[in-house]
Amino acid sequence: MSSRIEQIIDEIEEYVDSCKFQPLSSTKIVVNKEELMELLRELRMKTPDEIKRYQKIINNKDAILEDAQSKADAIIAEAETKADRIVSESEVMQRALEQSNELLEQTNTQAQELIDKATADSNNIRMSAISYTDEMLENLEKIMSHTIDTAGTKYNNFINSIQSCYEVVTRNRAELSPQVAPSSYSTVPEDVPEDEEEE
Repeated sequence: MSSRIEQIIDEIEEYVDSCKFQPLSSTKIVVNKEELMELLRELRMKTPDEIKRYQKIINNKDAILEDAQSKADAIIAEAETKADRIVSESEVMQRALEQSNELLEQTNTQAQELIDKATADSNNIRMSAISYTDEMLENLEKIMSHTIDTAGTKYNNFINSIQSCYEVVTRNRAELSPQVAPSSYSTVPEDVPEDEEEE
């Protein structure tokens, strides 16, 4: 079952895909700012909870190792008890000692295998959580970068459109009234600093 963050990212991708392209452009789209911001707000709220959930999984590594160590200690203790009983009950003390040593060796091997497996499992859980979190943040980074680029392009396109319309009006006036000196027309400098354009 996918997380809510994955669902939100899918919704953002579907929303972007459903947006109409700007006139005369095959790459730039027109977005409803409020809808996109609502999705981004929800994504921002869900991200900390999702990261905490995977942090909790990572923190369970210690609990897994402690449980494995506890089981290993119990196996060793049981083996030692059996070994002591074999030694005390055996008529041939040497044979009993050999059996107990073999049992202890087998038990130690099993205990080490159990610890190794628990360590590998906990490391796999940790790496999976880190990988998923990094992928989620990478998708969020791409979405935010795209949003920033779209906003800047929209403003620049607006200024270029106004400049183009102004030039058409100026040419039309010149064609209609050739006797009027060009200096009588009000002009707008082509190279207007960005801070003056915003004012």
